Amino acid sequence: MTTAPLGEPATSLRDPQAIAEGQLDHQRDALLRKLASLSDAERSRSRLPSGWTPLGLLKHLRHVERRWLQWGFLGEQVADPWGDERPGSDAWFVADDETYEVLRARFEEQVERSRAITGAASLDDLAVMGGRFEADPPNLAWILLHLVQEYARHVGHLDIVVELAGGGLGE
Repeated sequence: MTTAPLGEPATSLRDPQAIAEGQLDHQRDALLRKLASLSDAERSRSRLPSGWTPLGLLKHLRHVERRWLQWGFLGEQVADPWGDERPGSDAWFVADDETYEVLRARFEEQVERSRAITGAASLDDLAVMGGRFEADPPNLAWILLHLVQEYARHVGHLDIVVELAGGGLGE
């Protein structure tokens, strides 16, 4: 059973925080729909010279949210904030036991945590010093816009992978 795509926030919405959070949810939904359209084999396969896989992308975006919202914005000490990267390189890494189901569940848990963080703050709130940031901390508005652009860029990459795998064009 397929679920209907989560659309962008309504153009009549006037609350900037709700707009930013809605745009981020829209991108998260697009990521999950595109990943669901791929077979298990395609999710683990790299079709690009860089070697990244759709599963690696899913793991990466979970860690991106942890780095920016928990470690960055809240200043929480998180275990292995760069756990999406292969040690000693910038390449994304997926362990043999990290299946689509496992990574999707971890991603969805992170999304719920991220929503709780942003829902309890306002756009003008600054990130706490001492976590990810030692100087010049961004505010929540900057972080949310950064997350939206990061997702949009990577979901665009995934559009290409889905097309190469024989799936439809991006929606």
